[in-house]
Amino acid sequence: MTETPTDVTAVEGGTVRNYLSEMGPSWVAGSIAAGPATMASLIAAGARFDYALLWVVVLSAVAGALAQYLAMRLGLLSQQGIVNIVEEYLGRWWSWVLVIDVVIAAGVAQLVIMNTVASVSSTITGIDARIWGVTWALILAIGLAGRGYRFIEFVVKLLITAVVLTFVASLYVVPLDLGNAARGLVPSLPSGSAVVAAGILGGAVHITLITMHSYTMRVRGWTDREYGLATFDIVASMLIAFGIYSVAIFLVTASVITDPNLTTVSAAQALGPLIGSSAKWLFLFGLGGAAVSTLGGNTIVPPFLVADKLGWGTTVEDSRYRVLLAAVALLSALGAFIGGEVIGQLVLVLALGTVGTPFAIAVVLYLLNSEAVSESNSVLANSGGMALLFVSGSLAANFVREQISGGINLLSGFVLVFAIVIGIATILLIGKYMHEEAAVT
Repeated sequence: MTETPTDVTAVEGGTVRNYLSEMGPSWVAGSIAAGPATMASLIAAGARFDYALLWVVVLSAVAGALAQYLAMRLGLLSQQGIVNIVEEYLGRWWSWVLVIDVVIAAGVAQLVIMNTVASVSSTITGIDARIWGVTWALILAIGLAGRGYRFIEFVVKLLITAVVLTFVASLYVVPLDLGNAARGLVPSLPSGSAVVAAGILGGAVHITLITMHSYTMRVRGWTDREYGLATFDIVASMLIAFGIYSVAIFLVTASVITDPNLTTVSAAQALGPLIGSSAKWLFLFGLGGAAVSTLGGNTIVPPFLVADKLGWGTTVEDSRYRVLLAAVALLSALGAFIGGEVIGQLVLVLALGTVGTPFAIAVVLYLLNSEAVSESNSVLANSGGMALLFVSGSLAANFVREQISGGINLLSGFVLVFAIVIGIATILLIGKYMHEEAAVT
């Protein structure tokens, strides 16, 4: 069978220069991936296991790009938001599961990311973190409710570009062991590294990134005619920019830091006495930029899905969506009042996101092989999607086991219940697809 016009490469149908000027939606997803939770995992991996997990860092960029590609296909070929597609082709119950899954994962993340942003801002300026929390919440509310999605897209493209350049610059003031780094590209899992590796991969393949993509492309007015542009967008943001970001942070950490208990902010501060204040400030400003861009990108995720579920518009032209967007931005200020050590909170955020991700991948694969899209997935795309489903499911199991290994408390109990509910939903969805396929054959 001949391929439809949507099966184009990333450089067909337009010049690279045009694509560079028009790209954007996947950069918002990349801003969330390049967040403090991912950074915490990268710091832990480098500090504890030297260069041994470099291959996982590289793999995370590839896996993240693949997940975004599948989400992109669903959005472009269906021309709908993911919640509306799920409701139409799976039913209301499934759409509610998806919305609740995303709202819980993104909502908890919003509070912890704000805590990180406020802490970094306080470290840089000396101003109380709670004041910074309120300030950033107001900036978000005014910017997003006033200008909407295009505001956050413009900001994150600037910030992510600056952050990548900052961390690349930091490599020039850090003594790298290129021989050991090259050996780290050979797959191996040192004892005790499984959970850290899961954290690195989980930051790139995440439910918020997968579910938001159909909405950001719709805001831009992209259709299957922009298939090449959308593919280029993913390669430039997730594979290249996010890949460089992750590798640079990991190499800096693996080369210098040996204390496995350091967190994101304290790791930056530790670089000062080790190799000079320039490395410290480069790392600290890079962390701050990444945290701010992640905060902005994450803010728009719950309003997208909730508005779609309620039948509202998903742009600021709909006043109800505008109010919802401002409310999420303002409520995020509460994160700055949480206090406590950020690293444990980031682990919880990554755990919640990771246990919710397999369901989102299963939903996307189901819909890409249904009448919801004009062209079903290829064997290669399905194989990649199934590999992602297997990996994300394994990550989820590892995180749940890690959370409950020290005994059940309020937080680990919540993660366990959430994981059980979402796990059952994922299994039921896979069973539903297999039953339908068996009935056809």
